[in-house]
Amino acid sequence: MSERTPVDGPFRIHVDATPSGVGLDVSHYLTAVILGIASAAEEDGEQLLDGLRDIAELARSAAHQGPDSHAAHERDEEVQRLLAEVADDGVIPVYGDQVARLRDRLALLTAPRPVPGQRGAA
Repeated sequence: MSERTPVDGPFRIHVDATPSGVGLDVSHYLTAVILGIASAAEEDGEQLLDGLRDIAELARSAAHQGPDSHAAHERDEEVQRLLAEVADDGVIPVYGDQVARLRDRLALLTAPRPVPGQRGAA
């Protein structure tokens, strides 16, 4: 495990500084999600594709009707149903000492730092 990777399992999370905060690299988890979708497609590709098309249609409707529309709520329910099927509800578990390492890494990268070239108060 590296300093950059405070969470090493079951899904690795890398944390890097960005100019305005931090970036959380959850690509290991997203790989598992894509593999779950691929598995669902192998089991019943037509049903999965129909569900994805429904989500896309609901997303288009929600874009026109607004974030609190019936279409937006229905879209969110369908996405949650799919996540429950392929991705353990979309939750990335973090256990034990990894919780503290993630907290510490985030605190380190978000702590105020002096701006280069700026002089301290005299």
